[in-house]
Amino acid sequence: MKDIVRRTLLYDFYGELLTDHQKEVYTDAVLNDLSYSEIADEYGISRQGVYDLIKRCDAILEGYESKLLLIDRFVAVKEKQKEILGICNDMTNYLDKKADAPLKNDIEKIISITEDIINDL
Repeated sequence: MKDIVRRTLLYDFYGELLTDHQKEVYTDAVLNDLSYSEIADEYGISRQGVYDLIKRCDAILEGYESKLLLIDRFVAVKEKQKEILGICNDMTNYLDKKADAPLKNDIEKIISITEDIINDL
């Protein structure tokens, strides 16, 4: 997984467990893509201080993930969703040739429920 995507997911899942100051600096660095110098100027701390804080936040967030595995589970569910949708699409394509409307409706319900599950996560 790309570093920026992983860091974004870590923040999405565990960001509320950081202090307000950590959240602000981490958001500026990771999500808003500000340079350490820009952040240092904004918060009145050194560039090295920003670097250290980001590294500390990364370690904290990775620590939560290593214990709770929410991201790993989320990614696994997303992969299973893709697999289900692929099977449903194959079935729909097959049924298009057979014109089996009730079964097609059931497949559309499965697709809708699968998408709802992901949206609820």
